[in-house]
Amino acid sequence: MLIETETTPNPSTLKFLPGQPVMEAGTRDFASPEEAEASPLAEALFGLGDVEGVFFGREFISVTVAPGGDWRDLKPQVLGVLLDHYAGGAPLFRAGSASDIAVADEDYGEDPADADIVDQIKDLIATRVRPAVARDGGDIVYRGFQRGTVFLAMHGACSGCPSSTATLKQGIEQLLKHYVPEVTDVRAI
Repeated sequence: MLIETETTPNPSTLKFLPGQPVMEAGTRDFASPEEAEASPLAEALFGLGDVEGVFFGREFISVTVAPGGDWRDLKPQVLGVLLDHYAGGAPLFRAGSASDIAVADEDYGEDPADADIVDQIKDLIATRVRPAVARDGGDIVYRGFQRGTVFLAMHGACSGCPSSTATLKQGIEQLLKHYVPEVTDVRAI
């Protein structure tokens, strides 16, 4: 099995492509070893010691090295864990654990009168933003719209990336403002 590795705009994060689907639908972000207990793979990656974050995308896994960690030492270890996982046919999640996870949405007081605007925003994010961000090993998820402001959650390589603010303001915000004039601001939460 060949696992490709790609750099991301975040120098702390590498993207690993196992050549097969990782998640059939959706994404999953693990920001701590405690969160990783839901997945044997994420738990094994955090068990390496220098891992600060693990993100599962549709066809990739992003791993973020902790401050002070070194990719020269960590990369072969991550590849070893990934090879063992896929060669052994281990499940991505422990039975019953993934369905028990509930993510509370923030309440941004969306006005029902904005339903058409929200649909346009969600469509643009799904068709134009998320595919581009996934190529860089991350994900951006819609969280709300209130009085002209769009709220987005950044995951994977996007979380903590030095260029994420520029991407958010100069890329995503400009795109949304262009197609949805009611958008005046975009904020990461």
